[in-house]
Amino acid sequence: MTPTQRFVQARDFLQQHRLDYDTAYQGYQPPQLDAFNWALDFFDHQARDNHAPALWVVEEDGTERKISFADMAARSSQVAEYLRLCGVKRGDRVLLMLPNRVELWEIMLAGIKLGAVLVPTTMLVSGADLQDRLERGQVKHVVAQASEAPKFASMDGSFTRIAVGGKPEGWHDYESCRDVLSVFTPQGETRASDPLLLYFTSGTTAKPKLVLHSHQSYPVGHLSTMYWIGLQPGDVHWNISSPGWAKHAWSCFFAPWNAGATIFVYNYERFSSKAALDTIERCGVTSLCAPPTVWRMMIQEDLAAWKPPLRELVGAGEPLNPEVIDQVEKAWGIRIRDGFGQSESTAQIGNSPGQPIKPGSMGRPLPGYRVALLDIDDQPAEEGEISLLLNPVPLGLMSCYEGDEEKTASVMRAGHYHTGDTATVDADGYYFYVGRNDDVFKSSDYRISPFELESVLIEHDDVLEAAIVPSPDALRLSVPKAFVTLRQGVAPGREVAASLFAFARERLAPYKRIRRIEFRELPKTISGKIRRVELRKEEAGRIDASREQPAGPGIEYREEDFAA
Repeated sequence: MTPTQRFVQARDFLQQHRLDYDTAYQGYQPPQLDAFNWALDFFDHQARDNHAPALWVVEEDGTERKISFADMAARSSQVAEYLRLCGVKRGDRVLLMLPNRVELWEIMLAGIKLGAVLVPTTMLVSGADLQDRLERGQVKHVVAQASEAPKFASMDGSFTRIAVGGKPEGWHDYESCRDVLSVFTPQGETRASDPLLLYFTSGTTAKPKLVLHSHQSYPVGHLSTMYWIGLQPGDVHWNISSPGWAKHAWSCFFAPWNAGATIFVYNYERFSSKAALDTIERCGVTSLCAPPTVWRMMIQEDLAAWKPPLRELVGAGEPLNPEVIDQVEKAWGIRIRDGFGQSESTAQIGNSPGQPIKPGSMGRPLPGYRVALLDIDDQPAEEGEISLLLNPVPLGLMSCYEGDEEKTASVMRAGHYHTGDTATVDADGYYFYVGRNDDVFKSSDYRISPFELESVLIEHDDVLEAAIVPSPDALRLSVPKAFVTLRQGVAPGREVAASLFAFARERLAPYKRIRRIEFRELPKTISGKIRRVELRKEEAGRIDASREQPAGPGIEYREEDFAA
């Protein structure tokens, strides 16, 4: 059996048992591959005489482009040959800094065909962060939006510069690749274990790590992601995600194309829930993946006013609060299915299509992953760190943290990969997220899960987003403090604070009660995740538990300020 046949067989098995979790999980056999190049061996195979749309890009002004599978295969071969002429060789590091435009998908496929190592990078990065990526990523070539060229003017290092959408001085013009013949012959064999992608993590708690993936871990590993989302041939799948982050590769590249689905993109200057909902309805989007921030913005609208053709809804990036899930289901009769994974892996745990969903649960282990919860001594626990068994190593797991053997060994210890996230599991094998290991804290010797308390606050009509961190307290050591962003049109003040305290008090056990509230915008990573670590540091920086040194720029209210 050829590598292509093995891959397709594994894919077909998961699609055939899309609604039968037990059969899919127990019966899935990850394809054993030695030599494998996903773009050449699978995508081109799937694209042969296939004129269905592979990519559909819609702009805010209504213009759009549709590219068929066949055209994408031919075009990416042409681009691969062009990149080779520009000096890109197998194993070379190529930094990509592009928005959601057709060329991004062409270049990704072309890079895979060449055997280059792609370093996707958000367009928000600049200065020292960009220099860090160039240096630690050992970048030899840069392909960037022409508008981003000035960011590289002061960067140290010798690297090829290719501009898309213009020709800055000293840069190659990507448009000239259209003069190259669209015939590509690979030079040498691609091993499944060869490096393919190098991602810089978003750094919610520390300096970004370099996550290295192979030609097997993401292309093949994302069969689990395809299964979790529930994608089928002919689907139109929109994943609201920015290029440069691993989630973009998850659901804007590998998972939909593994399924033979259309990748849908709607480009906008500023996100508008109404415009997004109109677009979903007009363009016939059948599957939607969005981060919690987007879902929280969407439920501010009267969702029942839209009748979208959606079949699958999933949330990713951070756990979804139950209130958000309930409001969407009430409006559309479709339940948002939560899932769990990391830049270091593909989707590990999820609520798959057609299965019973338990409120608050992120689901069960997905095909290809065996999960255990471990305590601080790496022993099995009812509440513990989400860990993956390494015998055998899951296909979707990273190769290593590049340049950091100590960190790699630390997370791969004791026969498990340690995620750094804490969860509980029930008798039916459903996992419930507690929080990042660094986020969970103690108050009066009780363990507090920020996510649990945030999920209560988000149910309040005035709250858009919330983050819970420990705040110093002379009696209890620390107490839960909420940093709250209010929805548009609601002004922060004493009345709103009193309402939130009362709301939380009715829904939380006394030891979990929120004791302090501060209204402000929440600090976030450039990928949009809340930086609780920054808020924790602000609180830890207090001189004492008094108000002599406010923790942040907002106005703080305390429970004791209000009469019982």
